[in-house]
Amino acid sequence: MPASIITASNLRLSELAPHTTQSEIRAMSVMCDAVQGINLAQGVCDTDPPHPVVEAAINAIRSGHNIYTRLDGIANLREGIAKKFASFNGLTVDPDREVLVTSGATGALHASLLALLNPGDECLVLEPFYGYHLSTLRSQRVVPVIVPLQAPEWHLDLDRLRAAITPRTRAILLNSPSNPSGKVFTPSELEALAELAIEHDLFVFTDEMYEYFIYDSAHHHSIATLPGMAERTITISGFSKTFSVTGWRLGYLAADARWLPSIGYFHDLTYVCAPSPLQHGAAAGLLALPASFYDDIAIEYQAKRDQLCTALSQAGLTPSIPTGAYYVLADATNIPGTDAKQKARQLLADTGVAAVAGSAFFGTNTDGTNRGENLLRFCFAKKPTDLTEACRRLSNYRA
Repeated sequence: MPASIITASNLRLSELAPHTTQSEIRAMSVMCDAVQGINLAQGVCDTDPPHPVVEAAINAIRSGHNIYTRLDGIANLREGIAKKFASFNGLTVDPDREVLVTSGATGALHASLLALLNPGDECLVLEPFYGYHLSTLRSQRVVPVIVPLQAPEWHLDLDRLRAAITPRTRAILLNSPSNPSGKVFTPSELEALAELAIEHDLFVFTDEMYEYFIYDSAHHHSIATLPGMAERTITISGFSKTFSVTGWRLGYLAADARWLPSIGYFHDLTYVCAPSPLQHGAAAGLLALPASFYDDIAIEYQAKRDQLCTALSQAGLTPSIPTGAYYVLADATNIPGTDAKQKARQLLADTGVAAVAGSAFFGTNTDGTNRGENLLRFCFAKKPTDLTEACRRLSNYRA
């Protein structure tokens, strides 16, 4: 048999690759660019970053901070993160042993899963979920077990969560405030989750990226602060949303000192370190920005939320009002289309406003139908002029 035929039989995709598709969020962004529309699909957060953050990053480049840092990040940034955890989250961490600066929150989750879970392990994921969380689990051959929250307020159903636990369950993945629903878990819900995690000896991976984006009477609470949870919780956050620097890919995590060396190893293996000059920019932001900066985030984005929700209501796309993050899930039942992807594309064609199919954030029923087919997700982290124009177009639309 010719060698070329033998070789060709080995030229194939991995077992995972045939089941992967482009993120629906990115697909809609590409389509939006093609028609020069207004992108409310991707959470790019295109508002201006704080001046001290930008200037410190530029100065770091000019000052020669362009080489690798320690794998866990520069000292003053880790120290700043530890102080932030103490003052805002109520969580005490050692900046030298329990903090890791990462290449985005995605890098933090990726490295944590590699360090702590094995192929075939199960991880409970609350629905609606962030699609990248699910895909990251699957990319490492960890089995996501989807547990729906109760719509429309997205309450935690503890009995449903408990019923999903099997001998292979190793972890719970929590996202609060949540992308895409804006769900902010209450203290009682977090206490119930903590009790369950301790009872079944589970890790908790908690993505708290939107912790400053809190509205109305809601409050952010970190589950790692509850009794018995610090040792089993990986608390993930970052600067992408807070400082409007999503393209910088700069995140961080806190974990017990037993786990951090292994998490750091896998982050180093994949990313080496987070971008050096940008770490200096973030460190300057933590030092220079007053508490009012973070308070103003909530005020500014609550006004944007209200603006978008009003426009969606006028369009006949009834919104589920979020209490956190900067996304809105809206009822797309009346938009023509057989599924949410078609509805999103129809809305883009009719208005030039891009949203994301709700099916990207939901699992399927026993009959194979997706639970998000009549929902669209809209992002309101936009510059005022763009958001106002998008709302004008939506207000004039009738589903």
